[in-house]
Amino acid sequence: MPHKCYHGRTGRVFSVTRHGVGIVINKQAKGKILAKRINVLIEYIKHSKSRGSFVKCENDQKKKEAKEKGTWVQLKCQPVPPREAHFVKTNGREPELLEPIPYEFMA
Repeated sequence: MPHKCYHGRTGRVFSVTRHGVGIVINKQAKGKILAKRINVLIEYIKHSKSRGSFVKCENDQKKKEAKEKGTWVQLKCQPVPPREAHFVKTNGREPELLEPIPYEFMA
């Protein structure tokens, strides 16, 4: 089992053996970042999910369609816009005013 400082880290495979895998992982030590090479059993590693959003992006398809139509298309990821304004229904009840409980000093 790898040491606790390597848990949850992303690294690159540099060698493969029958039972284990050699991985290059960055480790911070005294203000420096060192590239450490560790050997880990296969049971303790899993694929990184950081590339998932990149692979999921359908930019190639959008680019191809835009080129056929001869138009420009926005390919950069856009932040989620704020929600639309709406009224909250109270169903005839008055809104309840919430206040913090006043602090009482107990001597």
